[in-house]
Amino acid sequence: MIELKTSENKRIYFASDQHLGAPTPEKSLPREKKFVAWLDQIKDDAEAIFLLGDLFDFWFEYKKVVPKGFIRVLGKLAEITDSGIPVYFFVGNHDLWMKDYLTNEINLKVFHNPEVFQIDNKKLFIGHGDGLGPDDKGYKRMKKVFTFPLFQWLFKWLHPDLGVSLGQYLSVKNKLISGEEDAKFLGNDKEWLVQYSKRKLETEHYDYFVFGHRHLPLEIPLSENSTYFNLGDWITQYQYGVLNNGKFELLKFD
Repeated sequence: MIELKTSENKRIYFASDQHLGAPTPEKSLPREKKFVAWLDQIKDDAEAIFLLGDLFDFWFEYKKVVPKGFIRVLGKLAEITDSGIPVYFFVGNHDLWMKDYLTNEINLKVFHNPEVFQIDNKKLFIGHGDGLGPDDKGYKRMKKVFTFPLFQWLFKWLHPDLGVSLGQYLSVKNKLISGEEDAKFLGNDKEWLVQYSKRKLETEHYDYFVFGHRHLPLEIPLSENSTYFNLGDWITQYQYGVLNNGKFELLKFD
């Protein structure tokens, strides 16, 4: 468990699923600029920023090469971390091949699995959300392949022009690879991240569960003093979360 303390008049911010680069770099650029404008707005009162995955629609780190683009958002994140504000990044299913490039270059704190944070007097269970809970079985099988070291070793031997182009194409076109269903609310009994959160509560208390991945802004009470939140996305909704004085809420950036 990682502990954070919030200074007076400071807030903790959360965002997820920007999918920068999709469906094309040209069409993604306005969304990137909007996300950078949000980062620029919150940096003055941010104690910490949590990015819960799928910042990029495709990401793969070769030994000496990373996908080109995303200069605006990477520059803004570097500015934020250089100012002393920590940025915690949880890899998603579209950027699960992230290694140490962004840690070394812009000091992102990268997590490949969900993590528990104690922020002031609140306990948060935080992650991207892919592959958790029941169902999502097709993606779970695909993720085992993608995270298998031999597969990654073979993929890196593709020339980057071919490997990145193939990855970008499949990321946009193949829903099994993306692990995404249509962004429709399935009901509390069928939302698998809700069911996962309820099972976690059987053994340990958490005040807030915070996930991305579903592309739906959701706030669902799990018990009298525990709530599940999904952050939505930055494709059509531009939603984000704020933890302020122990209270978590979802807001929209206009």
